[in-house]
Amino acid sequence: MLRSKHDSKTARRGLLTLAVLGLTATVLLGAWLISGCATMGKIATGVAQGTGAISEEEAESLNRTIDAVDRTFKDITPEQEYYIGRAVAATILDKYEVWDDRAATRYVNLLGQTLAMASGRPETFGGYHFLLLDSDEINAFAAPGGFIMVTRGMVELCHTEDALAAVLAHEVGHIVGKHGLRSIKNSRLTSALTIIAAESAKTFGSEDLKQLVEDYEGSIGDVTATLVTSGYSRGLEEEADQEAVEIMRTVGYNPRALTDMLTEMKAHLKPGGLDFAKTHPDPQVRIDVIAPELAGTPPVSEPVVRKQRMMAALD
Repeated sequence: MLRSKHDSKTARRGLLTLAVLGLTATVLLGAWLISGCATMGKIATGVAQGTGAISEEEAESLNRTIDAVDRTFKDITPEQEYYIGRAVAATILDKYEVWDDRAATRYVNLLGQTLAMASGRPETFGGYHFLLLDSDEINAFAAPGGFIMVTRGMVELCHTEDALAAVLAHEVGHIVGKHGLRSIKNSRLTSALTIIAAESAKTFGSEDLKQLVEDYEGSIGDVTATLVTSGYSRGLEEEADQEAVEIMRTVGYNPRALTDMLTEMKAHLKPGGLDFAKTHPDPQVRIDVIAPELAGTPPVSEPVVRKQRMMAALD
């Protein structure tokens, strides 16, 4: 996060300014967040104004804030999703190095784009982007908007193109379901406080508050990165698995490669580790859940050309 040389002084002034408006505002908005009802929040604002706790101008500012937050959680645009995802991806890349292999990157992108086109969401605002991370970890990440990152360790665990397709299709499934946005929406207080600061800055014209807004906005990338690297819920992982099966069937890959891959990961993951074991449910649980979906699926043999192009790209 970039800060000016007067940042500490600015932050202190901003916090003092918020102490006048923010304490009441936070309590009122907090009540609204708990109830989940914008109308209740506006009623509370009216009561505060009636008792003299806040002025008419402050009440109007709070009501605009409540409306803005309400709209934010109901309708995040594809463009907003793209910029959120880009911030998350940038945060992840602060921890991992990029696997600088053009042939491998080109191959994974060709495969990933093909799978994405066959998904329930073939297009995103900025398109799909697949990137390889130079790490021995067995892991993969799907940030909002179409940013998918896979570690070298995960790729090396894939012995067939079908297995790699299963990994990528699963991550595409997260994008299709907008799972990252579901996680972000749970972090309501951080988003609400950011908008309070933004609305207050516009209403009162305070340079100090505007600086504080920039600080809050700069923290959004950290919040979203934490949500993604902490892992999706079991239900969302199962939803992504279901989407992966449909994608693989559509393209012509063997959907059973997903359970094969999960079995392989189960054999290599270490409980309590910092990789896939930390961010995903037990592979066996996912295998059991997806088994009925795969029942009766005819065997699909891997064409020789798949083996050849995988070997050529990944050496």
